[in-house]
Amino acid sequence: MGGMSKGEHQEEKGMETGTGLLQVVYGDVTLGLRGMCGGKEFHYIFSYAAHGMESLAVDGKEWLYRPPRPTFWRATTDNDRGSGFPLKSGMWLAADLFIRCTDIAVEVDGEDMELPCAPGNNRYVNGAPEAERVKISYKYETVTVPAAKVCVAYEVAGNGDIRVDVHYYGLKGLPQMPVFGMRFLMPTCADKFIYEGLSGETYPDRKAGGIQGVYEVQGLPVTPYLVPQDCGMHMDTKWVEVYRSGGLDNSRKDKEMSALRFDLGNLAFSCLPYTASELENAAHQEELPLPRRTVLCIYGAVRGVGGIDSWGTDVEERYWVDAGEDIEFGFSVRIRGKE
Repeated sequence: MGGMSKGEHQEEKGMETGTGLLQVVYGDVTLGLRGMCGGKEFHYIFSYAAHGMESLAVDGKEWLYRPPRPTFWRATTDNDRGSGFPLKSGMWLAADLFIRCTDIAVEVDGEDMELPCAPGNNRYVNGAPEAERVKISYKYETVTVPAAKVCVAYEVAGNGDIRVDVHYYGLKGLPQMPVFGMRFLMPTCADKFIYEGLSGETYPDRKAGGIQGVYEVQGLPVTPYLVPQDCGMHMDTKWVEVYRSGGLDNSRKDKEMSALRFDLGNLAFSCLPYTASELENAAHQEELPLPRRTVLCIYGAVRGVGGIDSWGTDVEERYWVDAGEDIEFGFSVRIRGKE
């Protein structure tokens, strides 16, 4: 058998030790990034066809079940129903389920480049170029009337850190939003999550009793309301780490827990086994599907829950989310080791 060539040996050694550079793979309909972080190999795939990041794999474990998407809906609460909020703002549920991608842009080491899809990507066939930073931006248009615009930009550093910047462009004439954020759908249920922020479940108008600290939550608890509704919101969060031991590859014997860390700065999040539409669709707890996924939502804006009287009066205006105003936020995704 022939030995490994010098070039192959150098590439393999670089991947083992980590050079701080990304290997960039220009696929026909995808942009692939490969590198090392703390002895762990990562592979990221950004799709032009699926209109988002469709793979985030670390040491062979996949962290994405679907590409992350902007989210505009939270399951309605008793007060939402009592005040008629879903009747006024129901188009945001449609926006949460369906969104149109209108443009994709790629930037490598600060330089804009023409979208490198087939057949132009064939010029990279003789090797994977390297880069210090790669940025890919997706522009979306909602199915609301009128249609609003959203931009989601992912910037990946050589150590695998992903900076996500999200911008909703406010548009007059649209009803109040329940929330605005990003939804990450993970392939299996998390074993636990740990976060630094306020204790318990909090909302913009229900957080005065929250105590700042670091909290560990086992599993993905869902508050057992008689009628399923939004739950598990955590305001003013500095960071959250999601831990999973399971995966979709049954051939893997490695069941050690590994984690992704999301540095939020001061944002809200929820970590549940259901999407907002799954909660919305159930009239009773037993109608919820079996928990199979982890649904992590990171929010740049959250509507209050109200509760001023017997679940009928609208939320105070200062706790509304005005769709006519711009909403911008950002956070970082970082690879964590095994536990």
